[in-house]
Amino acid sequence: MPLPQPLALRPFHPLTDAPVLRSWIPDPTALMTWAGPNFTWPLTDAQLTAYAAEPGRHTWTAVSRTSTPADPPGGTSGGTPGGTAGGTPGGTAGGTGVGRPGGTAGGTADGPPLGAPADPAVGGTADGLRPGLQPGLPLGTPLGHISLADGRLGRVLIAPGARGRGLGEQLVTLAVSIAFDELVLPEIRLGVWSHNTAALRVYEKLGFRTTATLEAVEVVDGVPWSVHRMRLTAADRRQ
Repeated sequence: MPLPQPLALRPFHPLTDAPVLRSWIPDPTALMTWAGPNFTWPLTDAQLTAYAAEPGRHTWTAVSRTSTPADPPGGTSGGTPGGTAGGTPGGTAGGTGVGRPGGTAGGTADGPPLGAPADPAVGGTADGLRPGLQPGLPLGTPLGHISLADGRLGRVLIAPGARGRGLGEQLVTLAVSIAFDELVLPEIRLGVWSHNTAALRVYEKLGFRTTATLEAVEVVDGVPWSVHRMRLTAADRRQ
């Protein structure tokens, strides 16, 4: 029997979720990685509130669905190196190693850092969590964000301390299920920065295929960023 997914989606609540989401985006490059040029730095709660209120936009917060056991008395011990690529984003999310060339982790052109590959030099805690994600997480702890508007998936992000655990793939899978099974969309589209190979692998694993590549759509710190347009149809998903 498959293990229960550790994530669930609930509606994004700007009053409580916007400050948390902002805390996951530390600088202008991270903002460009997450959302392209659609926001201005510094990111504010007002911008996120307006974004969530856009007509036809669905925004969700991914929360923990299973609680994380607390460390035993005596604190944490060295665990295994960080998990497999969640590709961020989960490919899908930011994290080191899959971002702009020579820089921070990348996401999609609208969107996703989806969980960077784990750094094998980074040890985990006794419960297998990477540094930055505290043990003993209560149910409902925010761990990610994703949105869908006019059939376009984007703004995918995994909390920094939760990356490298495959949550990005789960996050995108949950949103894809809603899009096809509940909203009955015929297809889903997205844009992903071409240098974000972890995200590309996740999307391709879920059935998305590249339909076009737009070269040098943005220049970040003197480096041109290109974007892949990808699509998944309902028919392809059923195969």
